[in-house]
Amino acid sequence: MMIILEDAVMEIIVNAGQSRSLCFEALQAARDGNFVEANSLLREADGYARDAHKMQTKLIEQDAGEARQPMTLIMVHAQDHLMTSLLARELAGEIIHLYQR
Repeated sequence: MMIILEDAVMEIIVNAGQSRSLCFEALQAARDGNFVEANSLLREADGYARDAHKMQTKLIEQDAGEARQPMTLIMVHAQDHLMTSLLARELAGEIIHLYQR
């Protein structure tokens, strides 16, 4: 099944953006001392990140086959969103751990 590039890119952007937003909500919860909520928000963020990463993987698989994908500015933008959200997740986890200490 051929993936429509524009749909895939938007799925990556939306899911990565939601993941990033949840990471910052988790940081706020931790800052307020609500670590149960912070960890719950991080788990929710992980789900959105996983969805974004799955779509990225599908695009990579499609590109590695016969259906080469054009490199567009919006594709680069989607990759940037995904990588930024993954970094936000890692840092949020570390900062929340420091708040707990």
